[in-house]
Amino acid sequence: MQPTSLRQGRNSLSTHDWLAALYYPVAFYFCLLLFGLSCFFWSMPAGLLHRLLPRRSGEAFGQFMIMVGFRWFIGVMRLTGVLRVDFSELDRLSRERSLVIAANHPTMLDAVLLTSRLPRVVCITKAAIWDNLFYGGSVRLAAYIRNDAPVPMIRRAAQAIRDGAQLLIFPEGSRTAKPPVDAFHRSFAVMARAAGAPVQTLLIEADSPYLRKGWPLFRRPQLPLIYRIRLGRRSEVGQDPQAFVTGLEQYFREELPAQGPV
Repeated sequence: MQPTSLRQGRNSLSTHDWLAALYYPVAFYFCLLLFGLSCFFWSMPAGLLHRLLPRRSGEAFGQFMIMVGFRWFIGVMRLTGVLRVDFSELDRLSRERSLVIAANHPTMLDAVLLTSRLPRVVCITKAAIWDNLFYGGSVRLAAYIRNDAPVPMIRRAAQAIRDGAQLLIFPEGSRTAKPPVDAFHRSFAVMARAAGAPVQTLLIEADSPYLRKGWPLFRRPQLPLIYRIRLGRRSEVGQDPQAFVTGLEQYFREELPAQGPV
């Protein structure tokens, strides 16, 4: 009996692996297709609404719709088993206003994960995104901030924070090249100080190299993707932004694993 039971267990495991090998590629590429189509079909009406709606109501509506769209997409990823993530700590920030949220940036999926839970958030975006067919209309309507002119960027970000928005920013400026974090830029601290807002840190850990620097979008990783998002410390910038940035970078280095996995 024992050899038969063991053999049945092995056969069952083999069948499970075989089914997973068939299922995960379909689920993964379905999610990518869904994301692209969702962004494309919202970008066009969002660009039109940007011209028609009053500025304040348009911005709030655009930010809310980005959250709804990303939340729906992340929900599909979780439902299909492609993604596992616990948002319980991040959700504690959903009702807060006038806050700078500073997070490390291991993968390209980070911004999607975070904005999917925050209804009133603005982001610093690359200027090229504003002319992108998939994202341009939505970032214009949501009044996201271009990164191509430093002084206007800081002024617009500080004003958005004073108006009650949360500013989501990645102090590294790009995805992490050398874990746990790359050197921090000081602009986010200048924005927070100008707005008189505290900086809330978020610590993101990803178990997969998917969409880290150098990983192509369509190259399928081992699934599921597992993310951990946790609240870090909250602090005021003070009189010396550079000293604040240096201290915060050291804090991230102490809190995050050196190689980045969960």
